[in-house]
Amino acid sequence: MEFSIKSGSPEKQRTACLVVGVFEPRKVSLAGDMIDRVSNGYLSDILRRGDMEGKAGTTLLLHNVPNTLCDRMLLVGLGKEREFKDNEYRKAVATAVKTLNETGSMDASFYLTELPVKRRELAWKVEQAVIGAMETVYRFAQLKSRQDEARRPLRKIILNVSRRNELAAGEQAMHHGLAIAGGMRIAKDLANLPGNVCTPAYLAEQAEQLAKRHGLKSDVLERADMEKLGMGALLSVARGSIQPPKFIVLHYSGGEKGAKPVVLVGKGVTFDAGGISLKPPADMDEMKYDMSGAASAIGTIHAAAELKLPLNVVAIIPSCENLPDGNANKPGDIVTSLSGQTIEVLNTDAEGRLILCDALTYAERFDPETVVDIATLTGACVIALGNHASGLLANDDTLARALLRAGEHAGDRAWQLPLWDDYQEQLNSNFADIANIGGRAGGTITAACFLSRFTKKYDWAHLDIAGTAYKSGKEKGGTGRPVPLLTHFLIERAAEEKRKHKEI
Repeated sequence: MEFSIKSGSPEKQRTACLVVGVFEPRKVSLAGDMIDRVSNGYLSDILRRGDMEGKAGTTLLLHNVPNTLCDRMLLVGLGKEREFKDNEYRKAVATAVKTLNETGSMDASFYLTELPVKRRELAWKVEQAVIGAMETVYRFAQLKSRQDEARRPLRKIILNVSRRNELAAGEQAMHHGLAIAGGMRIAKDLANLPGNVCTPAYLAEQAEQLAKRHGLKSDVLERADMEKLGMGALLSVARGSIQPPKFIVLHYSGGEKGAKPVVLVGKGVTFDAGGISLKPPADMDEMKYDMSGAASAIGTIHAAAELKLPLNVVAIIPSCENLPDGNANKPGDIVTSLSGQTIEVLNTDAEGRLILCDALTYAERFDPETVVDIATLTGACVIALGNHASGLLANDDTLARALLRAGEHAGDRAWQLPLWDDYQEQLNSNFADIANIGGRAGGTITAACFLSRFTKKYDWAHLDIAGTAYKSGKEKGGTGRPVPLLTHFLIERAAEEKRKHKEI
């Protein structure tokens, strides 16, 4: 879809459809009021008759509005004006795009971006409109033999701003939105693929293709490379599958040569049956999403490259399958990690932390500025936070606050949980340095405590996205989260580096 930024009076827009908002009860937005005046009260008459109240999620399509140049006009319900906040704005954009896509309008001029949203500036509204529009039209139909297509799909959206001096800010925000939406699409496409297509090898191929497209450096370590290095924890998980594991590393070098990178570590279990500790069959198909951390790392590095951020970023993706066979990990087995620490595997379904611990140790060689790992790690996080917020734990409060701010701005929120030493003793083992589970109590926290034992040499944060990476039920599919959070985190990091250089 094509986007552009424009400034001008709504009645002068020559477009297939003009989109304006209506607050409840029957109050047109500023752009709607301007249309009402030039059309001699045409909108007021319609609203007075009760054709539209302005309830959120409702629409009314008008034809031949007097004294305007648009072919049609779409009124979008916004709900009560005093309650019009972030979610209501996003819903209005999604409602408009969905309606336009179904009615055959190939282009539209949006005046929703001029609506006042509490505590949000123009750039936020433009960016969210782009991301929301792209999310609304997203469909994963690559593997269907017949694809349903919109009659005349929406191809172009003009996002209007109130003043001409806002055009530059609008353009930049649009660029940010497109980069984030592109990263989310990559993440969703990868996550939605079934396990028989998206294998570790396929994930490696896609990462290498993205590297070629953006001029990045890529490395893929094979099983023999991992054996030579001593990645015993990761390799133990891969033993039960005929699919060879892959250890994928992508380098985006947008910052100064030698500058410490931000390292993203994404869990890439392309299918998780639980191993010998087999998962129950109900909803096991959703375990193709267990590589959503890897998908979001790839999507984020795409966004960073699109934005040409003046920052060095490394994405590390340990990838394998977790299946049961005669060679698979058994409960009670003890494996040796890359760090040299020994791990008693009490539950083979707690495999994500086993592959991540070797990747986190590997990250040390890049002398990172900071490390963030992203993983669909624990069902306990879904119980604690539901599907709205990702779990966040960190060994550095400044880093945690930066991620929380980024998530709040992006509408991709996280919630910080404690990483106290009190929880560490739940991981004690009689036979190894550490057990891979700490019991049911505080499962999300003890999983992060496990990872923290491999991150003592740098600032580190852990994002548990088990509840946010995908949706179940009728709307089943990957969400592309936390690409928006991570991208805004990198944008702010880049801005911070720029400020430091100016001060020097």
